[in-house]
Amino acid sequence: MKKVNYRNLPLNLSLLLLVLTLTFSTSTFAQEGGDVAAGESLYKANCAACHKLDKKATGPALRGVADKYEKEWLFEWIKDSQGLIKSGDAKANEIFAANNNAVMTSFPQLSDVDVENILAYTSQPKPEPKVAEVITTGGGGDDSGASNTIVLGALAMVFLLLVVMLFLVNKTLRGIAKANGVVVENEKKLPLWKVFAKNQFLMLVSSIFLLLAGAYFAFGYFMQVGIDQGYAPVQPIHYSHKIHAGDNQIDCNYCHSSARKSKTSGIPSLNVCMNCHKNISEYTGEEDLENGYTTDFYNEQIAKLYDAVGWDVDDQSYTGEEKPVKWVRIHNLPDFAYFNHSQHVTVAGVECQKCHGPVEEMEIMEQFAPLTMGWCIDCHRETNVNMKDNEYYEKIHAELSKEYGVEQLTAAQMGGLECGKCHY
Repeated sequence: MKKVNYRNLPLNLSLLLLVLTLTFSTSTFAQEGGDVAAGESLYKANCAACHKLDKKATGPALRGVADKYEKEWLFEWIKDSQGLIKSGDAKANEIFAANNNAVMTSFPQLSDVDVENILAYTSQPKPEPKVAEVITTGGGGDDSGASNTIVLGALAMVFLLLVVMLFLVNKTLRGIAKANGVVVENEKKLPLWKVFAKNQFLMLVSSIFLLLAGAYFAFGYFMQVGIDQGYAPVQPIHYSHKIHAGDNQIDCNYCHSSARKSKTSGIPSLNVCMNCHKNISEYTGEEDLENGYTTDFYNEQIAKLYDAVGWDVDDQSYTGEEKPVKWVRIHNLPDFAYFNHSQHVTVAGVECQKCHGPVEEMEIMEQFAPLTMGWCIDCHRETNVNMKDNEYYEKIHAELSKEYGVEQLTAAQMGGLECGKCHY
């Protein structure tokens, strides 16, 4: 660049030229150094499918690649790798052979500035791993025993009233006896419980009361057998629905594809996981440090997946050594209760969250609903049958709607409360 002599120019023109020169010099420096932010976007859009920064994937690791090869050679390689290989370039053929002759996509649409930005991003130093801070908070209260506490309190109040009534009745009877000149023997020595035991009416009422209270709590206890609402077991491989269904917005039916056409939703096979994780070997999302989950933790779970399917990250191939994953079942209906996922998901159009809760917010999957008979019946009574583009129910809907005098039938009115529908 030609040097400008600012002394021979007017002051205002000198300042203008000085600003323009500094601006041009700064932009040129930024262009030569590369824009890291722009390079990150270009890297994720064009390179991340086959390359990782710090470990081998389909292609080699790219961090610091600008220090290994000449810049002009990298420009030519990125824009037309196969052309460079066919030309007999030694470096190109060496890289091609070292990566199992995997053909790299050519990017002729990338400009020199784009490639410069990508190289600037790959030249960034590896960030230091974050340390999870364990935050100690007070444990949340459990409201499950609130109703029982109220009932117990009410029973205690009733029992206290009985004792007070006994004391008042005993005192009144003594007063009447004294007024009539009747002498009460051992008046001061008789304890209250003996007075209570001698009163047959109070004994009868107390016995009935205690029997009813015992029956109430026994019935409540046995009715909770088999109800696992809130059950959240630890799985052999930690799977975060929050990351997959929430952050990445993966449709539930992609993994649980049989829910649309089968009775059960099915357990996704590990090859479904590998559809994505064949190229995703590291967790790159935000860390939920408050709950103790870190990048290293999530990377360990991906490593467990690779170990189970026998995937060699370095060779990018299957070893054939597979290990079964013993998933722990969460939702389990009794054998005598019939439930068909396809009937609800495909025919009725019921959302997964209706029964399973906000799955997209769950780090650890848990049973959201009680899945009791009463819960299902309430749903059938409240849910209208979807008649749009549903010719299967058209005739029976027209006849039953006239019988019930309604325009829209519920699932209960369509036979959803018949015992044989669920208990065959």
